[in-house]
Amino acid sequence: MEVAFYKVDDGRLCAWVATPPKRKRFQGTTMASGRDLPHDLAQFVVEETFGIQRGFWGLVAKGATFKSVPGRRLTRPGQELIRAHRAALKAMEDLVNTHVSAWRAGASTPAGPVLDAMLARWRALPVGEELRLVWPRPHVPRKNQDAAEQAEGVR
Repeated sequence: MEVAFYKVDDGRLCAWVATPPKRKRFQGTTMASGRDLPHDLAQFVVEETFGIQRGFWGLVAKGATFKSVPGRRLTRPGQELIRAHRAALKAMEDLVNTHVSAWRAGASTPAGPVLDAMLARWRALPVGEELRLVWPRPHVPRKNQDAAEQAEGVR
């Protein structure tokens, strides 16, 4: 799935659109851009960094239809996907928030260097252009799963 993040309102806001393979492109959410990474972009980075497949982005790529995503029609299979993975989704959201909060506080986190690099790309992105990312992004598989994913069995 390709996801294009872009700046809105002279960079004060961020929005995204996603193009799943073999499915229709849809508009995602719009959120405050703030002084660092917008929430959904930071979420993408951390989920991708740890290879999380049952977080927000992994489920969107599999067809989940969240009420918070205005451009995607809610479907029964999309809602069932969310229900089936609700516990894992919550655990992954908590995991992502822990890493992003640590990064914002200047604490060490394995996601820090990737978040730093994405922040530089986001800041350099001119209004009117898109930052295109692909989910899942190619990466070297990790030897150890994240503890939260192991506990949830969500890989």
